[in-house]
Amino acid sequence: MMTLAHLGHSTVLVSAGHTRILIDPGNYSSDWHHLTGLDAVLVTHAHPDHIDPDWVGHLSANNPDARWIVEPGVADVVPQLTVQLARPADRLSLGEVTIDVVGGRHALIHRDIPRIGNVGFVLSIADQRRFFHPGDALDTVPSDIAVAAIPAHAPWCSMGQIVDFVAELGAASGFLIHDGLVNERGWSLAFSRVNEMTDTMVVDRRDGRPFEVG
Repeated sequence: MMTLAHLGHSTVLVSAGHTRILIDPGNYSSDWHHLTGLDAVLVTHAHPDHIDPDWVGHLSANNPDARWIVEPGVADVVPQLTVQLARPADRLSLGEVTIDVVGGRHALIHRDIPRIGNVGFVLSIADQRRFFHPGDALDTVPSDIAVAAIPAHAPWCSMGQIVDFVAELGAASGFLIHDGLVNERGWSLAFSRVNEMTDTMVVDRRDGRPFEVG
């Protein structure tokens, strides 16, 4: 069984058996600050709302055996950590969990802002119950996704792009992430639009309570 917990903005805690994996511990969330017992930390890209340089040392000290698996550009912003680079097409194993690395580049913010690297992570158990965290990009659409983490709002995408991404992905269910820049009205708009305009059932997971993938 795989369970997920949304810990604010783009941070997600994944548990499968005895394996615990944290994704994108950024500075728009603090619910992850004191976690222990982690086997790995995955980071999609180097922006601070996905990797908080001020707190990763504390997290690493609390989880000395955790592997840090990161998009290559992340290594430059956390030189204090020993990291494993995650590149598109990599396949990794952590306990019961298989991790497929997809994507490659962050979505375009503006033509005058250089694009950095970004990877998405597809997590599965025995090739089933697949969960997809895209980071900050909507151009990679893996198949057979059960639960998707869906960006609610960002400077790099429109509501129409979000809806089209979710519709193409075709996940059975999903929950909103990347919501640290929106108020309740903005969150509700994204939530209702994706539910109304796609076949994906989007559920409110802002309470941080674990739920089962499937």
